[in-house]
Amino acid sequence: MNPQPYIEATRQWLESVVIDLNLCPFAKRELVKERIRFVVTEARTEDALLMALHDELRGLDTDDSVATTLLIHPAVLQDFYQYNEFLGDADGLLAHLGYEGTYQIASFHPDYQFGGTEPEDVENYTNRSPYPMLHLLREDQLAEVIDSYPDTESIPEVNVNKVRALGLEHMRALLSRCLPEE
Repeated sequence: MNPQPYIEATRQWLESVVIDLNLCPFAKRELVKERIRFVVTEARTEDALLMALHDELRGLDTDDSVATTLLIHPAVLQDFYQYNEFLGDADGLLAHLGYEGTYQIASFHPDYQFGGTEPEDVENYTNRSPYPMLHLLREDQLAEVIDSYPDTESIPEVNVNKVRALGLEHMRALLSRCLPEE
């Protein structure tokens, strides 16, 4: 598997959706400083993905130059409900490795759906990405930026209002433009 198309699509999504819409007010700084690691795993099973997650967590331990990792896994957990179930296993791995309080996993998926929403509700696009991925965050750095940012609790609501104002077709088009042409 050539990882480059997946990395390019994810980078495009990060720039044109996450940063341009300011869905994460902290992302641009890390991208500009080249502190975001993009990793594509060839994992085809959940166990293989857990191993890749394990490796990336250990890698964060040894490389302070990386603020956050986007672990892209295009060959496993394409079904959102299976992906959502897997997040419990991923958090279990964090606990098993003693990383609770050190790292946190944020979730992004092409079919992301918040509880209490319908699959095509536009607010789901705040967490939709070109491919399934696990976003590994350093909790100390996250706490630092949260402390320096006013009213972080309002970010999810602000994001939902943004994507609602743009509309479903606009959000679909933004995400679609990130994918390589087939």
